[in-house]
Amino acid sequence: MNTNRQGIVVWFQHMKNIKQLKRYGNLIYTSKKLRYAIIYVDQAEIEEVEMKMMKHSFVSKIERSYKPFIRTDFENAKPDKAKQYDYKMGI
Repeated sequence: MNTNRQGIVVWFQHMKNIKQLKRYGNLIYTSKKLRYAIIYVDQAEIEEVEMKMMKHSFVSKIERSYKPFIRTDFENAKPDKAKQYDYKMGI
C-alpha cells in the first residue's frame, strides 16, 4: 500500500496557527524565522487541501513541490577518478 504524496509549502503569518495546519496532512518542518511549513499530502487530494487552506486568513501563499515529477536517475553521471582513488586508499 504505497500512496503517492506531494509536498506543499505553506507560508503563514503567525506560528500559533500551526495546529490548524496539522489536520490537512503530515507536517514535516516549520520555520519560525521565515514563517513557512512543509506538509505532505496525497496527490489525489492536493487541490482540495489547497482550497481549504487558502480559506484561512493566516495563510499567505501556498506552493507545490515538484519533486515527484523530476527524474532522479542519472544515466551519464561519471564519478570523479580522483575521489575513487581516495576511497580505495582509505583517506
